[in-house]
Amino acid sequence: MAGVDRMLDTSPKVSDEVRKTTCYMCACRCGINVHMKDGKVAYIEGNRDHPVNKGVLCAKGSSGIMQVNAPSRLRAPLKRKGPRGSGEFEEISWDEALELATSWLEPIRKSAPEKLAFFTGRDQSQSFTSFWAQNFGTPNYAAHGGFCSVNMATAGIYTMGGAFWEFGQPDWDRTKLFMIFGVAEDHDSNPIKMGLGKLKSRGGKVIGVNPIRSGYNAIADEWVGITPGTDGLFISALIHLLLKAGKIDLQYLARFTNAPCLLNETKGSPEEGLLLRNDDGKPLVKDRHSGTLKTFDEAGVKPDLAASVEIDGVTHRTVFQHLAERFLSDEYSPEAVSEKCGIKPGRIKAIAAELARVAFEEAFELDQPWTDFRGERHEKMTGRPVSFHAMRGISAHSNGFQTCRALHVLQILLGTVEVPGGFRFKPPYPKPVEAHPTPHCHSKPDCPLDGPHLGFVRSPADLALKEDGTPARIDKAFTWENPLSAHGLMHMVISNAHAGDPYKIDTLFLYMANMAWNSSMNTRGVMDMLTDKDENGDYVIPRIIYSDAYSSEMVAYADLILPDATYLERHDCISLLDRPICEAEAAADAIRWPVIEPDRDVRGFQSVLIDLGSRLGLPGFVDDSGEPLYEDYADYMVNHQRRPGIGPLAGFRGDGTKTGRGDVNPDQLKKYIENGSFFVEHVPDEAAFYKPWNNAYQDWAVGLGFYDKPQPYLFQLYSEPLRRFQLAAEGHGERQPPDHLRQQIIECLDPLPVWYPGLEESLVDHEAYPVHALTQRPMAMYHSWGSQNAWLRQIHGHNPLYVPTKIWTENGFEDGDWARVTSVHGEIIVPVAHMAGLNDNTVWTWNAIGKRKGAWALDEDAPEATKGFLLNHLIHELLPSKGDGLRWANSDPVTGQAAWFDLRVRIEKAEPPEESQPVFNAQVSPVGKGPNVVRQKVSK
Repeated sequence: MAGVDRMLDTSPKVSDEVRKTTCYMCACRCGINVHMKDGKVAYIEGNRDHPVNKGVLCAKGSSGIMQVNAPSRLRAPLKRKGPRGSGEFEEISWDEALELATSWLEPIRKSAPEKLAFFTGRDQSQSFTSFWAQNFGTPNYAAHGGFCSVNMATAGIYTMGGAFWEFGQPDWDRTKLFMIFGVAEDHDSNPIKMGLGKLKSRGGKVIGVNPIRSGYNAIADEWVGITPGTDGLFISALIHLLLKAGKIDLQYLARFTNAPCLLNETKGSPEEGLLLRNDDGKPLVKDRHSGTLKTFDEAGVKPDLAASVEIDGVTHRTVFQHLAERFLSDEYSPEAVSEKCGIKPGRIKAIAAELARVAFEEAFELDQPWTDFRGERHEKMTGRPVSFHAMRGISAHSNGFQTCRALHVLQILLGTVEVPGGFRFKPPYPKPVEAHPTPHCHSKPDCPLDGPHLGFVRSPADLALKEDGTPARIDKAFTWENPLSAHGLMHMVISNAHAGDPYKIDTLFLYMANMAWNSSMNTRGVMDMLTDKDENGDYVIPRIIYSDAYSSEMVAYADLILPDATYLERHDCISLLDRPICEAEAAADAIRWPVIEPDRDVRGFQSVLIDLGSRLGLPGFVDDSGEPLYEDYADYMVNHQRRPGIGPLAGFRGDGTKTGRGDVNPDQLKKYIENGSFFVEHVPDEAAFYKPWNNAYQDWAVGLGFYDKPQPYLFQLYSEPLRRFQLAAEGHGERQPPDHLRQQIIECLDPLPVWYPGLEESLVDHEAYPVHALTQRPMAMYHSWGSQNAWLRQIHGHNPLYVPTKIWTENGFEDGDWARVTSVHGEIIVPVAHMAGLNDNTVWTWNAIGKRKGAWALDEDAPEATKGFLLNHLIHELLPSKGDGLRWANSDPVTGQAAWFDLRVRIEKAEPPEESQPVFNAQVSPVGKGPNVVRQKVSK
């Protein structure tokens, strides 16, 4: 070949500076290195020193550069000038915007703070936003968990002090059998992918239980294509088989759970089903050696799982006996559940046998001494290499709370929680129910709320009810309809506010919650509610303030827009007070900081709340003379103390060497930035497992400020708070439920896990609507803000409805066909695609890909707007009528979790329309349209 007169530079200079911060492209909170070139973001890679991702970065994280270049970014505060929904705004200054917001909010606070409904979406500053709302005085605050996975989190807290995802993780280095339920790929994706790599490199096995075989389920060694909503029945059958075979960890149950605790069995008594306790309120057990009653934590006690005790003519038997009687019933046999679950009896038996084999025949020991909370010294730690993980797929059903409870109980029966090879908690968890606050709701003019909005109820006395028994909160959280609604019911806020039930509000204040599109059930109905006017021509919801970084569908429905900065342009605090980045081996937190300055007139939302708090004179935001306590959110992150020595950030306190507890350090943020924007403190070896019962861990946790004294506790196979609600429904106690809810409470708030059909399942004609319909979030997207990213759009530009072979063949579908999909609530016409790895009676699609025309700065003929669609149009926030004159929330009756996945539909071939149906009028884009090409050259 002829000589080449040009040299190819195989190592071009990518950057002239690297700035380390925390990703925000999903909730993993990975560490990233942001490469800068000439003051611009040139490239994003993973930070190899970071405890979460150790350098691994996914497509979303790498695409963060396109978030800060997105044409859909809002540019300045906006004041509505056209009708709501039109998208017609005028730009205003920040002074005018904040003065306007203050003029709306100040009169509310002085007269009726509950008239403000303040709800936030998938932000990561809920400790701060709840602090703001509490000091404003409104009881109406919550975040997105109520329509995401509150069933999983709440069931975990009430059962074992934590759950999956941000609460814990498998022992990836030792587990040999990993079973996942209802897991898509959007949560915790990098750590799970890394863990699966470790597991498979050692020859471990993955069992995926999901109607849809995508992502993790696609690489599972065994896929179980279960019928949606029947996971709890399947899990109960596994428990049935394990109990029948005696393959449960009796020693673990006796030592670490309330299995040996004694229940009152006096029929009709106000004490029936409650635990036998001493005068100090501690549960009692019968000691196997002495035969006497002792407190569960007494030194040397050996609890008897089979005890029966009679006191003053009252018989008490153990929780374990009640649990065994429940699950040994023939109704949970594989043969009894097979047809409903869509899983053959032999396969259920094989999976149960595999769980038992790995848990007990492949058990191992670590040579690590430890001392338990009873003072007993153990020379070894017993490992059971079986672990589980579950997410929204089993949570987003109206039976999801009890399904999640059943899964947690399954883990505990096998003895695989907080042991080597099993599921491990991430600090600051585990925390029992008693370590959390109860919800507060008493609102007075010009005063803070009487305590935190959210929490965990112990009994009917903790419900958020007014003196007349009506709901104190606009979303009806913590009422008889859904007593344990620990994350609120964000999906009911707009509907209830529009109906004035339980009362009318004045201002709806939302942050990062796309409630006019993909975050609402009954999307068309919600848009109508947001624009509806009363007989006087005034909007039924008088004022709407919204903050977002991007021109989402919700922006068009607000009266005032407070534009947020993107995650590379602002400070954020991923705090131990909130949703930290911890791993099982370490406590950790992190920050984000402005690696670039905004090129628009925008401000970080948290700093805007700081400003509003000082303008309104809120306690916690101004001093005694009315002067602002904090300049901005960065100032708050450093100087705020939730209690003495405990602030939003646990690292580099005091002189920079203090951890967890310590004085304010003015240079704290500088220290974080120098350290890669994170702080990590490793759990001592002796404290690495058995955290709820391990003295070394309890002492370490107290030192870090997770709690002020050791708080060992028992896992709750039997949940006494649930029994207290049943007792109320049976007529006991001063606080009584309305008659129409008594039977629901008795059936659904069972203190032992129980399965019942989804509420929509029991109301919908299965012949008319024979097919289940689901949504999942793809690995390359995270909520709606990722799906407008120029790079990620190339992966998911539109979303077909995936149809299993059986339905595909029955309808004569071919590539390129469209289908009419109908529910009891609505109808859509959408493109279809064939998928073999799918439950025979289930269709599904990706969520949040479909966009409304005019939103996100996309062209009106963008594929997201013409071929993309939402299943939300088929789902209603209310259930179909029961014929009792009432409309019931389409939610879990225990927690209020939105039951997105109870949807049933019918599907039939349709003539191809020009674009997906329904079609809505285009919104006017306040940021215009993006260019056809986004190009940035940063290397020379």
